[in-house]
Amino acid sequence: MKVIRNYIYNASYQLLIIIVPLITSAYISRVLGPKGVGINSFTNSIIQYFILIADIGIAYYGNREVAYIRDDKDKLSQTFWEIQILKCLMVLFSTCLFLIFMFFYPKNKIYMFAQVFNLLAAAFDISWFYQGIEDFKRTVIKNVFIKILSLLLIFAVVKNSSDLTKYIIILGLSSLIGNLTLWPHMRKILTNKLKFKINILKHLYPTLALFLPQIATTIYLQINRTMLGVFSGETSSGYYQYSDNLIHMVIGIITATGTVMLPHVANAYSSGNMKKVNNLLYTSFNFVTAISMPMMFGLASIAKLLVPIYYGPGYFPVINAMMIESIIIVMIGWSNAIGTQYLLPINKVKEFNISVFLGAIINIVLNIPLINLWGLNGAILSTVISETSVTFYQILVVKKLLNYKKLFSGTIKYTVSGIIIFVWVVFLNNELKLNAIFVLIIDIVSATIIYIILLIVLRTPIIKLAFNIIKNKERS
Repeated sequence: MKVIRNYIYNASYQLLIIIVPLITSAYISRVLGPKGVGINSFTNSIIQYFILIADIGIAYYGNREVAYIRDDKDKLSQTFWEIQILKCLMVLFSTCLFLIFMFFYPKNKIYMFAQVFNLLAAAFDISWFYQGIEDFKRTVIKNVFIKILSLLLIFAVVKNSSDLTKYIIILGLSSLIGNLTLWPHMRKILTNKLKFKINILKHLYPTLALFLPQIATTIYLQINRTMLGVFSGETSSGYYQYSDNLIHMVIGIITATGTVMLPHVANAYSSGNMKKVNNLLYTSFNFVTAISMPMMFGLASIAKLLVPIYYGPGYFPVINAMMIESIIIVMIGWSNAIGTQYLLPINKVKEFNISVFLGAIINIVLNIPLINLWGLNGAILSTVISETSVTFYQILVVKKLLNYKKLFSGTIKYTVSGIIIFVWVVFLNNELKLNAIFVLIIDIVSATIIYIILLIVLRTPIIKLAFNIIKNKERS
């Protein structure tokens, strides 16, 4: 039940940090237009590289290390300060690199400097610590107010295309303030006096080991926007971001299991209980498959209706992009379950690194010809292929460690159910002659009901798991 509660909290948080920009996107897409959206997307893709340098793998490493020693307050305090000091030093180093870069980069200077608040926010991001001690409730509650405040500020301050700089600054400042709100409670968790010698160097090598996959991950998350901006113009970069935003809103709900399960699995692994570790993955993988399949088919089926309603006119290229990119919902869900929830906690960092670098290399190699051939859709296709390669490599890696039959239990049933709701929604879209918003609501509600009914009729593992949880709760 603790894992389920933490998943709900983390899924809510992941949904929150994605959904606030999505709420504003419907407004911003009209106010700033495709060009303004594209400039923000392009400049933000560049600042993300400097944020990557500042983090150096701490998001994964810190979470895992805190999970290992969370019951020892002295070790917990020492580990926190060592990792956090290391991170602050890396933010300082990355800021210097950014200033050097800006000395030679002549384009979009005012927008680039506005993006720097996102880099400063990274110095105070200690969400990794709360994830490690499995305190997700505090992270969610603390950030709700900040996100809502930023939402109100955007509506109040951003009125036309000339307010692009203000929009970028508001987003960056909200991240900074949100991270700062996590600090006051730390005095209740850590020891008041440091009775030990701080040694940050011992964390440098292991963080660098996890930094490598983060480099690769960031490359194939950001490089598409950057390369589209260079080869096809900043507007194409904006189209890519808006397709990616909707897809990753869904993915954020799914991959929330990874953040929750990593410390839980790491704790079980440190106790030497591999049977529990494997069983946790089987359960998590089944859950991920059960929710990612309908989301993939569902989002693809409503893209034609959703994009014009949500973003307004001028964003029609996003429709096809979303339909193609929806495939990665399942792929990233699976790779997150195997990679983040299994390979990292059991210290199979090398295998995890190879999978991510494989995806990055494939993405970069394919980007140049595919973007030149098909522009936005070429970049999207490159993303799908690269994410699929990561997933299938990880599946091969765990062949000797896991039972495939248990791992993919119910997958065929979930896939069939997803195809059925896809066909149903497309049928409704063609037959119903109502307002597009009403059709969209009918699509979502009816597809959800049909999918749940299919899960029950087909007696899928997720339904059996739900009944077992309810029974255990009633007994307790």
